[in-house]
Amino acid sequence: MEATIPKTIKPNSTTDLAKFTRDAVIALSQAKAEPEWVLEQRLAAWETFESLPMPARSDEEWRRTDLRRLKLDRFAPVLTATERVSSLEQLTSGADASHSLQFGASDQRSGIVVHKDGGVAWADVSPEVTAQGVVFTDLDTAIHEHPDLVRASFATEAVPASFGKFEALHAAFWQTGTFLHVPRGVSVELPFRAFAVDTNVEQATFTHSLIVVEESAEAFFVDAFQSETRDEATFTSAVVELILRDNAKLRYVQVQDWGRHVWNFMTERSVLGRDSELKSLQVTLGSKFTKNSIGAHLRGENALAEMLGIFFADGDQFFDHHTWQLHESPYATSDLEFKGALKERARSVYSGLIKVWEGAQRTDAYQQNRNLVLSREARADTIPNLEIGANDVRCTHGATVSQVEEEHLFYLESRGIPRSEAQKLIVEGFFRPVIDRIPVEEIQGFLEGAIAAKVGY
Repeated sequence: MEATIPKTIKPNSTTDLAKFTRDAVIALSQAKAEPEWVLEQRLAAWETFESLPMPARSDEEWRRTDLRRLKLDRFAPVLTATERVSSLEQLTSGADASHSLQFGASDQRSGIVVHKDGGVAWADVSPEVTAQGVVFTDLDTAIHEHPDLVRASFATEAVPASFGKFEALHAAFWQTGTFLHVPRGVSVELPFRAFAVDTNVEQATFTHSLIVVEESAEAFFVDAFQSETRDEATFTSAVVELILRDNAKLRYVQVQDWGRHVWNFMTERSVLGRDSELKSLQVTLGSKFTKNSIGAHLRGENALAEMLGIFFADGDQFFDHHTWQLHESPYATSDLEFKGALKERARSVYSGLIKVWEGAQRTDAYQQNRNLVLSREARADTIPNLEIGANDVRCTHGATVSQVEEEHLFYLESRGIPRSEAQKLIVEGFFRPVIDRIPVEEIQGFLEGAIAAKVGY
């Protein structure tokens, strides 16, 4: 049933528009001058959101995640557009420059989109890339200039609104995003980069990334999220859709370094066709609260998904990672390795599922979660799961939670290394195998600095 399109509603014309309401959905779409099909999609998502219950501790995915302190009505969705800046220098984050992820030199990227406070502040793409038929732009521009490409995949193949309560809220209120479409047979070596910078408090921002790599094409995409820590809370929601057609290749890196005032929800889903290859990295460093849902759906034969993750929590941070390796077709391979460290009173939850459909024979799937606990008050929960519906597969998993061994510290101290430096070396060595698999020196350097700052002492 098609949504009923109402008369124009002016943003912030009533107090109700400062909250999550149907009228606020309409006001947002009208403020962005969106086509009718986008508004219909938003309103359908809002109906889905209202029909779904809030996640409860009785739900397996949320059993160890406490949402009682999250009050959605405390936050107001951003309904006004961000003004574009005249140069990238105006957008440099005020975060600690010692480990701040920078925008990078123009000759080291294929294109860049910078989002600020729920809008687009800067966008640029290499003419050489555009000449090959690649579309890389902000999502609003893509909807107006390439509607057929966006409509075919947006919130349909990977993360539909029916996926969950918070995904439906995102589909109704998404404000800004990045769209990448790589045509068949085109290979782009330098990374496409998207940054989200947020200065809001007591508001909600929703950022969407839609990446479609067509048959026999290849691309590299970097998502980054960053803000200073502020006194008042902020709500952020990100959805990432990665769609790989047959024989496509994609490397995807996401770095999240939100301020400690942020309630962060992120859903990432990849859909892999036959002979496709995904190599992804998830880095979680910031926010007060993070709930990440990360999945690879291997729908085509002989698909490969490499899923890496790094997280480091300190203070009273809470990180919850759920991963899915979904094998629908035979001869596919998935390899997952998530490593985390915790100190002070931080807590992490990891739950991973390898699911093999009936008939997905010769599946090869591996799942590993390692946790390093650096204080007595920190806690890490890890729950690996297997659900096997075929009889000719190789599926294995492993999980560990351990403290830094005194013997290792003593070994380094006996060679004149101070205890604090020894602990830094051990933590860096713990993460090093994953960091070395990142092909961008800038991101490697950022992680090294961020990990050193987290270890402290």
